[in-house]
Amino acid sequence: MMLSKKLQNISKRKDLSRAENSRNKLNYYLIVCEGKKTEPNYFKAFQKQLPRGILNIDVLGTGAETLKIVNIAENKNNESKRTNRPYDKVWAVFDRDSFPPCDFNKAIKKAVSKGFGCAWSNEAFELWFILHFEYCNTGMSRKDYKAKLTKLLGKEYKKNDPNIYESLKEHQGTAISNSEKLLKRHKGTAPSSLNPATTVHLLVKELNEYLKE
Repeated sequence: MMLSKKLQNISKRKDLSRAENSRNKLNYYLIVCEGKKTEPNYFKAFQKQLPRGILNIDVLGTGAETLKIVNIAENKNNESKRTNRPYDKVWAVFDRDSFPPCDFNKAIKKAVSKGFGCAWSNEAFELWFILHFEYCNTGMSRKDYKAKLTKLLGKEYKKNDPNIYESLKEHQGTAISNSEKLLKRHKGTAPSSLNPATTVHLLVKELNEYLKE
């Protein structure tokens, strides 16, 4: 089974007991991000949408690279097990950027082997933002992402915008559909060669399940 398919299957295999008990149990998530602000700002916004007592999200912006992000997630997860508050789910969030293809693929494989969710983007997290407005199947540079988002948002795109989640929320369904379409288009290809592609929608869909409680 191809890696991208495994990632989707992991996300689809919901823990039924967790879903049934979520009204009575506070669930703890750890999201370890490559970026220090862009990704953390986006995912921290989910916490504000959730009813109290449903889900607690610890979001960590590291500034680290691929494999190190997975290692940090593993260390934090092991640390939580030594306390009275182990994480129910751990996610690693990182980009392809200019890192060697082998490192990118290896980081994804390691995350999966540890049972972690993996929300990767090739080439950058901003692809997820663009997909809120349009289907994009042509690779572009980080500089192009900024220009594209400025045009789509109708205002200058600022990488560390703390309100980006709210700005995009109404188009989230479109982003999920476009992301799924991209992965189907690239079926059977190694993640490092999938440009553009992202699995951020898998994490978003999982968090949205708690909003339905």
